[in-house]
Amino acid sequence: MSVHKTRIMYLEPGGGLAGGGARIGLVVLSKTGRSLYYAGRTFRSLAGRGYKANYYDVDNGGAWWISGPRHDGNDALYPEIVEIDEDVRVAYWTEIRSSPELAHIASFRSPGKYTRRQPHPELAVHGVSRNGSSRRGRVPRDRG
Repeated sequence: MSVHKTRIMYLEPGGGLAGGGARIGLVVLSKTGRSLYYAGRTFRSLAGRGYKANYYDVDNGGAWWISGPRHDGNDALYPEIVEIDEDVRVAYWTEIRSSPELAHIASFRSPGKYTRRQPHPELAVHGVSRNGSSRRGRVPRDRG
């Protein structure tokens, strides 16, 4: 009898484009890691061929974004409510988020990686982008 490895992972249907249904749950990995099993479903890797998706549902071909959960909770591609499965809730809040006091919380709002609501410090320094412009237009350079 072979023992399959399990891992707490983030699962989002539609690669963030479908909206709704994002979860944190316990996933079983195949021996090769190319297939994942969760809640009676089988997912296969797109091996880099997907658009905002890295796995597909073997039964219906639906695209999914599946990844390890982030420590900051910013797992979703776009703003999303993320449900946490009951069987991993304590481990998720304790081991991954380092917030055991939140172990009673069954869902949270992920701001999303691609939202415009949060600053991207690597793209802006003091309100100016890499190309030297700001929201008001080009920033004048000191010609002194």
